[in-house]
Amino acid sequence: MAFWSGPRPGCRSAFFPPEHDTGWLKEHGRLVRWRLQRVTVSPEEAGLCGCWQFLAVWRERQELRAGKVTEQSAEYAFYCTSTAPKQYSAPQLLQAIRDHWGASENGSHYRRDVSLGEDACRASHRTGAYVLATLRNLLLGLFELQQHRGKTQARTFPGWRRKLTNSQKLQLITRTL
Repeated sequence: MAFWSGPRPGCRSAFFPPEHDTGWLKEHGRLVRWRLQRVTVSPEEAGLCGCWQFLAVWRERQELRAGKVTEQSAEYAFYCTSTAPKQYSAPQLLQAIRDHWGASENGSHYRRDVSLGEDACRASHRTGAYVLATLRNLLLGLFELQQHRGKTQARTFPGWRRKLTNSQKLQLITRTL
C-alpha cells in the first residue's frame, strides 16, 4: 500500500459518504474516528502498475483532558493498493491501515521514545544522532537477546533496565559482544 496525506478540500465529495465509519472510539486519552471510502480502478486508469484501488481515509481526532476536548484535528490520507476489490472488505482495509501505523508507533517507536527518551533527545550533529541511535539499538537488542535466551524474567524493557546494576550492565555488554 502506498500512502499520501494532505489537505484536499475538494476531494471530499468524490470519496464520501464513506463505505465504512468506525464511529467515535476512545483510545489513549483521545477520541478517534476513521472513515474509509474506496474507488476501484484499473492499473491503466490509475497510471500505476498493479494498482486496483484508491482509498481515502478521513481521520478525526479529539484530545481529551479531564473528560473535556482540548484539541481537535482532522485530515485526509490517501492510499493505493494492489489488492483486488473483493479481496478485503472496507473494515478489513481500514484495520490493515491502522495496524500498519500501530506497529510502528506502538512497537519500536514507543519503546524508543518512552523508555529511552528518543524524541526528547536534541543531538544536533548527524554523527552524534547516529551514535545515540546505535546505542539505543544495542540496548533493545540486548534486552531481546536476554529474553530469547531465557536469562531475564522481565517482561518489559524498562523493567529489565531498572533491575540491572551497573556492573551487570557492563558484564552483559562484554560477554554478549
